[in-house]
Amino acid sequence: MKSIRRTKIIATLGPNASSRDFIKHLALTGVDTFRLNFSHGSHEDHRRRHGWIRSVEEELGRPLGIMMDLQGPKLRIGTFENSEVELVRGQKFALYKEERTGDINGVTLPHNELFQVMRPGLELLLNDGRINLRVMEVEDFGVCCEVRVGGILSDRKGLNVPAAMLPVKALTDKDLEDLEFGLELGIDWCALSFVQRPEDLREARKLIHGRAALLAKIEKPQAVDNLEEIVKVADGVMVARGDLGVEYTPERVPAVQKRLIRMCREQCKPVIVATQMLESMIDAPIPTRAEASDVANAIYDGADAVMLSAETAVGSYACNAVSVMDRIARVTEADPDCLQRNLHTPLTFDNSDNDAISKAARDVAMSRGCQAIVAFTKTGSTALRVSRTRASVPILGLTPDIRVARRLTMVWGVHSVNTSDVSNFAEMVGKATRICRREELANTDDRIVVIAGVPFGQEGTTNILRIARIGEAERPLDDGPLD
Repeated sequence: MKSIRRTKIIATLGPNASSRDFIKHLALTGVDTFRLNFSHGSHEDHRRRHGWIRSVEEELGRPLGIMMDLQGPKLRIGTFENSEVELVRGQKFALYKEERTGDINGVTLPHNELFQVMRPGLELLLNDGRINLRVMEVEDFGVCCEVRVGGILSDRKGLNVPAAMLPVKALTDKDLEDLEFGLELGIDWCALSFVQRPEDLREARKLIHGRAALLAKIEKPQAVDNLEEIVKVADGVMVARGDLGVEYTPERVPAVQKRLIRMCREQCKPVIVATQMLESMIDAPIPTRAEASDVANAIYDGADAVMLSAETAVGSYACNAVSVMDRIARVTEADPDCLQRNLHTPLTFDNSDNDAISKAARDVAMSRGCQAIVAFTKTGSTALRVSRTRASVPILGLTPDIRVARRLTMVWGVHSVNTSDVSNFAEMVGKATRICRREELANTDDRIVVIAGVPFGQEGTTNILRIARIGEAERPLDDGPLD
């Protein structure tokens, strides 16, 4: 039978994705969802890659998810007379409100809203945290700072303010244009950058209006302070460790990652671990041992997906990076300790039929030696609930909505299939057993667990569990995908 990897792989497309064949190779190597990074590339670049993904999806006959990652606000300083200056510890350095050419004494900060939160003692980070300033005085012209950690500072480097809730919206004018463009294309997930509070997500959700699932990127300390509410509002979460490591300090990121994974599983939301997972493979054909351990530890902790960024966007060994990540995931998942960790993670199940049936499906599959759990789902909720239990067998998510099938490509353990809906018990069992056989998840006479809801086709009514045998009630019907 087919070996199903439970942890999903997300790959970022960039300059490397110059042909349909490149995307097809990535998909065949193991990519489940593709990320379009709207911080780079033109709309035409993204339109072309979106078309190639959908073409490959049709050829391979399996759903492929597409995530658009919005740029968000980029807080940058102005420019210098000679392109750069060298700052030394202890010197004074100003940030000006008004536009002027920068020098060794200061530079323009073209974000007047930031001066609203400036106060003596506030720490400012420049160039991804390589340079550290402390605000000494707030003046009419701007702020006067002391250099705490110096170095070379060049034009338009980024600025971070870790300790302040910034009066900046998560969605810029560029983001609003990009969002509408992506939604018209038909993206499946929208990743929102610069999230500080739940209200940032609520604003985006109103604009998306159900056309895509909403993903919150956790990359700011303020988001960490509001984690529980943010997870409730979002459809999924990304641990964006690169930016988070700048503002929240690297030593605190692992604890946030573990906490988020637990919290998302508790709330039945998929969670992605991202940034620098196989960073050395941008230029090398093999990863470091530390990187292999990093990927494995995310899987041991129960992450739904692991993500490649520059490794596939610009790296020299893109497909090899996917292959390495696939192998690490498979070997880790085969470790009995990995299954035990996931099975024994404390979870709170509510009193709903949905939760009861989902948990029972896992227990029945284990106790009766079933080869798969088949979840009929209209919105994806049933498949998500079964995934949350971390069953030891593959989860076949059957849905009549291709958009749901694509969104489920980011969910742990779910092998999604777009197929027509069922209207009675006989259809349910027949379709489940036929597709399990077709997808090589079970053989003749194997048992499977089937869960669904009555009335059939109605959302949120998971209330049936049935043990079926492959070969039972099968008829040669067309099970999709739908046109």
